[in-house]
Amino acid sequence: METLLRETAERAATYLEGLKERTVFPRSDDLHRLDELAGPLPERGEEPAAVLAQLDRYGSPATVASAGGRYFGFVIGSALPAALAANWLAGAWNQNVGLEVASPVGTRLERVALGWVQDLLGLPPSAQGAFVTGATMANFSALAAARHAVLEKAGWDVEARGLFGAPPVTVVVGEEVHVTLLKALSLLGFGRDRVVRVPTDGQGRMRADQLGELSGPTIVCIQAGNVNTGAFDPATAVCERAHSAGAWVHVDGAFGLWAHAAPSRRHLTAGVENGDSWAVDAHKWLNVPYDSGMTFVRDGRHLRAAMAGAAGASYLPVSDRGEPTEFAPELSRRARGVDAWAALKSLGRSGMADLVERCCLHANRLAERLRAGGHRILNDVVLNQVLVSFGSDEQTLRVIEAVQRDGTCWCGGTVWHGTRAMRVSVSSWATTTEDIDRCAAAILRLAAP
Repeated sequence: METLLRETAERAATYLEGLKERTVFPRSDDLHRLDELAGPLPERGEEPAAVLAQLDRYGSPATVASAGGRYFGFVIGSALPAALAANWLAGAWNQNVGLEVASPVGTRLERVALGWVQDLLGLPPSAQGAFVTGATMANFSALAAARHAVLEKAGWDVEARGLFGAPPVTVVVGEEVHVTLLKALSLLGFGRDRVVRVPTDGQGRMRADQLGELSGPTIVCIQAGNVNTGAFDPATAVCERAHSAGAWVHVDGAFGLWAHAAPSRRHLTAGVENGDSWAVDAHKWLNVPYDSGMTFVRDGRHLRAAMAGAAGASYLPVSDRGEPTEFAPELSRRARGVDAWAALKSLGRSGMADLVERCCLHANRLAERLRAGGHRILNDVVLNQVLVSFGSDEQTLRVIEAVQRDGTCWCGGTVWHGTRAMRVSVSSWATTTEDIDRCAAAILRLAAP
């Protein structure tokens, strides 16, 4: 075991070092060689070292280099050194943090990390939270708590009786609502198509003046960080109007909530602390290994009621403050809090602020380089998101495809208010000014007539 793990560390270090020069997306030949990892299940097992060697030989070249500094797709962060190392150690620990008795260290680190994140994001210290897989399950868990709360107020026990015959719940979202929130709503039985959509402005922000009259059980969902533009819904105004009508406000802040950690960007998050629940990813701007998300609820009893369900099996322990599984969808789950604790401990408050600010400055630098090259930036670059048009939709698609084939960097495509655009998300601790300049030069070269 010791020899194998040392070899694994050496192979991993070699892989990470090689990211500085390799293409961001794997070459076609490397993708074809993945067939070497297929075939029928062998009758006899192979030596672990041989298995690892095959995995590295054929798997490593076929990865997307999202752990490096030149990947700008899908708001995917890298993995901080301390977080990656902690992840390896936690894998050796092999802890199940669904129950405190199964992992005292895992559950303690989760609670500490959740408290640190609440502090960094300006959320109420009395809120309770849980680690989940990512923003989809964070939204799901928070909205399950919201469903419990608004129906409890209406005299309905949704966990016991379900939605059949329940008072109708109105769900309000902005026109630019993220697909993961809609997926969470569908999983919860609210449906994607019956939501009330509120118009948004030119940057994708919900127009609070178009919120309309609210009455009865209602959940209003706002965004902290539009996935295309980085813009924030006007949380103060929306919360004031929603709460005056007795509605619940949920904040989908997958990556944008981290802006609160940087004093220079904190104004963007004004009012989000007035929400009733929040969803945030750790594998985005906190830069921990996949997968890791967090959900927070102002009144934790609603989260516990939604996640705990009926009395547990007789063999499961119970405690007054609740077992970790009573605040999350899963009973068995990995110790995500270990990675997050290590990331936060290694960064500190100032390091987290610097990480967010650097990514925002990199995004602005890239936008300015492309604008100076004659290309149109479609959004106000207030955070780490950049939308670029290279002329016609056809020309923009051509440039995106050329950039992805070239491999200097990887940027995805999107459609913003009817216009095709290249979408850039700068989310990695590993990105440097040199990376930005190198990528800008490549994009300008490939966009030239």
